[in-house]
Order: sequence, then C-alpha cells, then structure tokens
Amino acid sequence: MTARRAAWADGAVDRAAGEADGGASTRSRPPRTEVPLPSSRAEKGEPPRDPVEQARAICLRLLTGTPRTRKQLADALRKREIPEEAAEEVLSRFEEVGLIDDSAFADAWVESRHHGRGLARRALARELRTKGVDATVIDTAVSQLDSEQEEETARELVARKLRATRGLDRDKRLRRLAGMLARKGYPEGMALRLVRQALEEEGEDTEFLDDEPY
Repeated sequence: MTARRAAWADGAVDRAAGEADGGASTRSRPPRTEVPLPSSRAEKGEPPRDPVEQARAICLRLLTGTPRTRKQLADALRKREIPEEAAEEVLSRFEEVGLIDDSAFADAWVESRHHGRGLARRALARELRTKGVDATVIDTAVSQLDSEQEEETARELVARKLRATRGLDRDKRLRRLAGMLARKGYPEGMALRLVRQALEEEGEDTEFLDDEPY
C-alpha cells in the first residue's frame, strides 16, 4: 500500500470512528499532514549510481541504430554531467571493442552523403569537422572521391535540376544552377563550366554570361 493510500485509509478509519462516537474523535484529532514520497535515490536510501555505469548506459543508448563519433558521445556525457574520468574510461573501452570507430564513421558518412545528397568533398569535410572527426581521418575519408567521380555527380545534379529552371532567363538559370552546386561544396570553376555546358546543350548562348553569378 502506498503512503498516499495508507493516509487516505487511515483518514477513512478516523472518520468512521468519529461518526460512531458522535463526531468526537474527528473533532479531537488534528488534521493529518501527508509526507511527500521520496523522489531521488538518496532520499530512498539507495546508493548513488556508479558514473561509469551511467556513462556506459548513455553511450549504448545513443549508439543504438545510429553510429556516432567519439566527440558526439563525449559531448553527450558532458551535458549529462558525467565526471570526465568516468567518461574517458568508457569512451576508451568502447573504442577498444569497436563500438566507437571514427574512421569507419567518416567512410560511411562520405559514401552516404555523396551518393544520397550529392555533396562534394569540401562539404563532406566540413560536416565531418562539425562532428569532431580528426583532420587526418577526414582527409582519408574524402579521398575516396576522386575528381572524376565528383564531376560526374555534379553533372547529374545539374541535369536533374535543369528542367526546373526552364522558362527563366539565361542569367537566372546560370545563377540558380551554379549556386546549387556551390552549396553542395563544388568548386566555383567546375560549377560554372558544367552549368554553361548544360545550357549550351539546350541551345542557350553563354558567351556573354557573367563569370561570377553568386
């Protein structure tokens, strides 16, 4: 029986007794004060949870279904106020057993984001830096993409978006398409060259187009 139910039951008994005595018991008893239920481990008399155990549980939960970098996990542990020593112990152990692998993370990120979103090496490197991946690891991962593959992906992006720009004037088409490639991390020179070629194949005269459209 919970404390609240016990208090309620005791009160009901008191009221019944008071009614049987003609109300004397109820009048003579002071009102009951409920004691709040314990809300923390300390209040419940339980020992504090081991920070290493906490760190391990947090990391396993975050890694379920979604690979993460060491820095992402370290930031999560810091946010939850896990002591640095406990966090370091768990993160190092997770690296030893392969649950944390920044190199594998970076390789998979490059593969997924290039083929899925068409991102160029520069944009991919920028994203990996924000996730705390080491610069050497980033360089190795983005080197998977050579210049020819990067340019082929850029051509496909332009071809895919070209139809949506039909009906716009020539300069605006150039700005929109080249700007799209620039946002995905493609070099300006490559972006302008590929867009000009695509427009020329549609019969557009690009000889006098601005060389700096964005």
